[in-house]
Amino acid sequence: MHHPRTPHQDHSAPTGPPVPFDPELAAFLDGPAVPPGAEPSSPADVPRWRALLAATSPDPTDEELSDGGAFDVHERSVPGPAAAPGVPLLIARPAALREGAPVVYHLHGGGMIGGTHRTGLAGVLREWAAPLGAVVVSAGYRLAPEHPYPAGVEDCYAGLEWVAGHIDGFGGDPRRIVVAGGSAGGGLATAVALMARDRGGPALAGVLAMCPMLDDRNDTHSARQMTGRGVWDRHANDVGWTCLLGERRGTPGVPPYAAPARATDFAGLPPFYIDAGAAETYRDEDVALAASLWQAGGDAELHVWSGGFHGFDQIAPDTAVSRDARAARVRWLRRVLAR
Repeated sequence: MHHPRTPHQDHSAPTGPPVPFDPELAAFLDGPAVPPGAEPSSPADVPRWRALLAATSPDPTDEELSDGGAFDVHERSVPGPAAAPGVPLLIARPAALREGAPVVYHLHGGGMIGGTHRTGLAGVLREWAAPLGAVVVSAGYRLAPEHPYPAGVEDCYAGLEWVAGHIDGFGGDPRRIVVAGGSAGGGLATAVALMARDRGGPALAGVLAMCPMLDDRNDTHSARQMTGRGVWDRHANDVGWTCLLGERRGTPGVPPYAAPARATDFAGLPPFYIDAGAAETYRDEDVALAASLWQAGGDAELHVWSGGFHGFDQIAPDTAVSRDARAARVRWLRRVLAR
């Protein structure tokens, strides 16, 4: 049996036993892929955590992303929200791209407090851009706590507006944009879809929300059930939300663009793909998002992967369940972009 990696105590109501980890995945939790201190313990600990991420998972260079000339890579800054800095975008496309290609607008993860527009991008190019013949645009956004809500999500929306107006110059079809992201990026992708609907912004072909971070209240059954276990547990999640929202976290007035679980109207949104691990903090809020979309008459596909901890497909990519999870996303992308 896998034991908690951290000695946190939790005094909330009992929730029954935790969900067991997939046997292949469990081996990674005790290994070097998840070292001690791999998550921030408080807002004051964020600089140390960022430095650890930079040391253990350095950003890929342009040369690495180009993969021997397979991809053209461009970096540029585009106008940000009013009175704010520009938004950094990294635009990458297969070298043999055909005109009118689908577009993936990618928002990186990192708990709203870490990561860059290069985080996870090599895998996105290899697994999505190459087989689908897609242009990928990955956006940087301002991070909390230095830049609390609404800085990050407004940066993401400003980047989307630029993509919708200019991506045809890079061979992309502005009528076939999917917004995609994992963890914090999945929450931001969901928020951006709400903003685009409410502001009459770009029409989206879909939203791919991988284990999205949606609920600042951080009090679902799965959040309590998996406290102290796996990756990005309830305590780490508290740090991210506190950095983003400060004293507003958990109060009644948090807007849905900050925490999409707070939304009350899920009608009129594009098709969604939502996934999560069964053994992670975000499981129940992600299942609730799919249910809300269905109840509003929307189009949503939901996958909850047995024994999966948060980010399992990135941390343990060669396990059977990770391969299945990544393949299912590509199949959905292929279907939704063919509509």
